[in-house]
Amino acid sequence: MLLRWGDPLSPGLPEFNPDAQSPADQLKRFGYNNDYIAYFPLDGSARGLLCVNHEYTNEELMFPGLKKRQDKSGFGDMTPELVDIEMAAHGVTIVEVARARGRWHPVLDSPYNRRISPSTPMTVDGPAAGDRRLKTSDDRSGLRILGTLNNCAGGKTPWGTYLAAEENFHGYFWTNQCVPGGAPPTGLGGVQSASYKRYGIPGLWQAWGKFIDRFNVDKEPNEPNRFGWIVEIDPLDPDSVPVKHTALGRFCHEGAECIVNTDGRVVVYCGDDGRGEYVYRFVSEGRYDPADRKANMTLLSAGTLSVARFDDDGTVQWLPLEFGRPWLTSDFDFYSQADVAIDARLAADLLGATRMDRPEDVQPNTVTGKVYVMLTNNTKRKEADIDKANPRPDNAFGHIIEMTPSDGDHAAETFTWDMLVKCGDPDIADVGAMWNPETSKDGWFACPDNAAVDKDGRLWIATDQGDSWPRTGRADGLFAMETEGASRGTPKLFFRVPIGAELCGPCFTPDGETMFVAVQHPGADGAEALIGFGRPSTFKDPVTRWPDFEPDMPPRPSVMVITKDGGGKIG
Repeated sequence: MLLRWGDPLSPGLPEFNPDAQSPADQLKRFGYNNDYIAYFPLDGSARGLLCVNHEYTNEELMFPGLKKRQDKSGFGDMTPELVDIEMAAHGVTIVEVARARGRWHPVLDSPYNRRISPSTPMTVDGPAAGDRRLKTSDDRSGLRILGTLNNCAGGKTPWGTYLAAEENFHGYFWTNQCVPGGAPPTGLGGVQSASYKRYGIPGLWQAWGKFIDRFNVDKEPNEPNRFGWIVEIDPLDPDSVPVKHTALGRFCHEGAECIVNTDGRVVVYCGDDGRGEYVYRFVSEGRYDPADRKANMTLLSAGTLSVARFDDDGTVQWLPLEFGRPWLTSDFDFYSQADVAIDARLAADLLGATRMDRPEDVQPNTVTGKVYVMLTNNTKRKEADIDKANPRPDNAFGHIIEMTPSDGDHAAETFTWDMLVKCGDPDIADVGAMWNPETSKDGWFACPDNAAVDKDGRLWIATDQGDSWPRTGRADGLFAMETEGASRGTPKLFFRVPIGAELCGPCFTPDGETMFVAVQHPGADGAEALIGFGRPSTFKDPVTRWPDFEPDMPPRPSVMVITKDGGGKIG
């Protein structure tokens, strides 16, 4: 166990006391619901920096006396202080870690350690920087944004910076016109009403806007446009200002995985994690120079954003989201590239991109050159809506698509695609699963989410069934899968999480001998379905007290270290 929610990030702090939380104290400690992990070597595979996203908070497990999903009761139990604590538990942790005598530990006196939160000052570049739609009463320039939130998966650039992906940003916005427990009113946003509707703003998942004006769309209608971006953070410079790159488009980013193309341009793949949303690709205008880190840090500022159309003939067409091209003009309410970037979903709709079954991680394989798209599920897909890339209605179990760039060129206009696996129990015919026949009864999985590739090109897949795990009767976890040869499409169970959790952020050290994994929201999902428990999981009465198992400690999202007994490469 390496890091748990509330663990100190600097010397001299007392042990975590969940009954005595404060916003200032939380900002000095490891945040909540750890998701994506990236490792940046300082001394090879023995010492480095971990960057960890903190996606969201579970109020019912963080604080005594609160219920799950406060919007159902009008957020009546929330207070300004609780909101400030929640905000302090969001964002990113950067912490130095080291291995000594075979065990890893955080280096608490490291000058690199810091927390980034929804209140951390940031800047912005790309086509939407300074645009009228990014300006607020507190920022007339449209260039100074406070914070990042709902950071799900992410990415690591070839020049050693961290990419935090802002996912379900819409859930943090509020309106005074809402009815507690009811649907938000229509027509909000004025001229931006179509944008609000397409992004589900305001989502009313949190009570932040009840107490903080910038999260209330009645008072700051442009504030939602300042979230939903990819944020670049330099972990090696504690004084650096994070940058939101608008050239990569605004949507519910699951991640931002990079690869250097054959011509030196940098390619970033992103999924928009929503049912019926899209797969995107960004190709930088400039080229990567291994000898010029400063120049490389501008590569995500300009380039071409495209969206994928998966055709039934097995090809992928990348459709550029560029202002002035057909459909993306003033006739359709796009007046600049800033509008295209801010409303990437609306632009992709007009271009006829393929609506996918919740695209999450889109992971390039640097060994094989192929790209893997994790499609978690889509129970809202109807029989009339199926296509070859999304072949099952009521898709509760998800699938994985393999894309192959033409001639190894990740900037090519056309790729080919193939179905790697269709998830679910292969012994139930109605599920329609597709695996290699070698797959064991414990090897198959459901709802692929995060992914990583090891030194041998093996694909590692983390799963997230949420409250739906009773449909399969098994917990989420981490699976290793071959993608080539006779064993192609054969997964093997490697690690399983405790009840109510999902597995996130599998990450290897360069030597392949250490794996970091994030166990997110233990005790949160599906407690009512657990035989012998059968009730909501709360701070005082959780379904599990993992990982401490102490009577006064609630479950704690945590980062774990996995090594091989006796040393050696994992896998």
